[in-house]
Amino acid sequence: MSTAAAERAVWRLARPYLRRLVGAGLLATATEVAGLALMATATWLLMSAAGRPPLDRLTVAIVAVRALAISRGVFRYTERLAGHDAVLRMITDVRARVFATLAARRGPAGQRTGDALSRLVSDVEAVQDLLLRVFVPGAAAALVGLLAVGGAALVSPPAAGVLAVGLLVAGVALPTAATVLTRRAADEVAPLRGALATDAVDLVHGAADLAAFGATGQALRAATGRADRLARLERRLAAAGFAVDAAGVLLAGLTAGGVVLVALRAGVGGVLVGVLAVGALAAVETALALVGAARQRTQLRAGLARVADLLAEPSPTADGTARTDGTPSVVERATHDVRFEGVVVRYRAGAAPALAGLDLDLPGGRRVAVVGPSGAGKSTLAAVLTGAVRPDAGRVTLDGHDLSAYPADELPRAVGGLLAEAYVFHASVRENLLLGRPDAGDDELAAATGAAGLLDWVRDQPDGWDTMVGEEGGQLSGGQRQRLALARALLAAPPVLVLDEPTEGLDPAAADAVLASALAATPAGHSVLLVSHRLSGLDGLDEIVVLDAGRVIQRGRHAELVTVPGWYRDQWLVQEAAERGYLALAP
Repeated sequence: MSTAAAERAVWRLARPYLRRLVGAGLLATATEVAGLALMATATWLLMSAAGRPPLDRLTVAIVAVRALAISRGVFRYTERLAGHDAVLRMITDVRARVFATLAARRGPAGQRTGDALSRLVSDVEAVQDLLLRVFVPGAAAALVGLLAVGGAALVSPPAAGVLAVGLLVAGVALPTAATVLTRRAADEVAPLRGALATDAVDLVHGAADLAAFGATGQALRAATGRADRLARLERRLAAAGFAVDAAGVLLAGLTAGGVVLVALRAGVGGVLVGVLAVGALAAVETALALVGAARQRTQLRAGLARVADLLAEPSPTADGTARTDGTPSVVERATHDVRFEGVVVRYRAGAAPALAGLDLDLPGGRRVAVVGPSGAGKSTLAAVLTGAVRPDAGRVTLDGHDLSAYPADELPRAVGGLLAEAYVFHASVRENLLLGRPDAGDDELAAATGAAGLLDWVRDQPDGWDTMVGEEGGQLSGGQRQRLALARALLAAPPVLVLDEPTEGLDPAAADAVLASALAATPAGHSVLLVSHRLSGLDGLDEIVVLDAGRVIQRGRHAELVTVPGWYRDQWLVQEAAERGYLALAP
């Protein structure tokens, strides 16, 4: 998204707070005018006092200096108060919308935790900075420049012309130069910060996994490389900023000198020449705020574009079949047909495929389980179906269209559910559930949590639905966190429901009960793709597909597979024996 489009999106969000922002801009202008008048008045007072005039001639100037000094501080305080009040009110809305959008895209197809954190924090702060550090000071500097030129024209029109030229250079040429010098580097900063946030989360939360696979050093080198790249970019931005600031200081001096020379030639008196010189310095210094605003705007481009992308409204056509750009659109209907055709997925070049020529039909209303040993490709299959992973060969179609052709913001309307890394936000139980369906009422929340086996726990909590679950569900047990994520998936009820290990962390009896109630709660006509390492409870499904090394080695119904020699029957006998032993030892 272009910078102009991103800024238009921000202004649309700021419209309800426009009066407050305009008030902040006027207060910022009053602050700068008070500062400019203070400098001019103080200069006149000092130069006039050097001639030892009667004290009554200086009284008004003395009072004016005090009044301007006090009013400048008051105006600055009220401007900051009004501006931050308006912007923080708007940022609350922005964060809520970004939070909801990230949650809707969450899972393999969505942003990773670190990148989501970067968008919620630093990228959303770009919206705040755009208003408080770009538009408000930029508008104030432009108004003060006009007033300064008008005031100088009352004393000496030629001097006002010189001041106008200096202000144009300070307010137009230097900001343009700052933009050109910083644009390329600034565009890389926001994505790099997001990548570093992801690296930090991976290195902290994934330390054990990285160590187990001997990948700690590689992850650290990658993170260090990105950190070094970011440091180089920031040094480049700092050097460019120093050069432009130095040019601004030189320009202020040259403008003041030019004003003095022109004023003297025009016959302006000595005291007024000093007032014009100091006033020119103050006016150019105020105009140089536009340099900082331009630099800030350039640095915010990438962050604003990322936020605006999340805030953009989807644009389906009236019949829901295609967009105007020709890409397919998800049709609002109860069933969708999915087909895997020769799907091959490799995570690394030359490595064994995670999926090797997979064929699978999932027509509307069909319920299919995918089982197999660890590393067989079960979660990869789920990731391909949700659009998180694109096949290296073959294709996946939804209603006859290639899955990759669907816009990312529309695919979750058809395909979604409980994925391998279901995320629980640091919010209440109600807020986490409403991410699945924002308009759900308490009865619908109760039905979903009841199907997931969590309703009794919610009712036992003093705060009920408003119980906070902690960061990443830290206040919940593993089983409760899994049930909460499952309840959210059931509440969303997409036509193609993907359940990747929905009963992980539960004891066998609870797992069987939760799986049965979850399947029973799935609306008729909706498809289900169940990924599971447990074979109990699969007897009611339409088909069971057994994967090994990315290939289908068995398929059929439970009653058929337990009678045929192979992985499924062997694993069924092992699990049955293990569960009988568990029940025998259970109190």
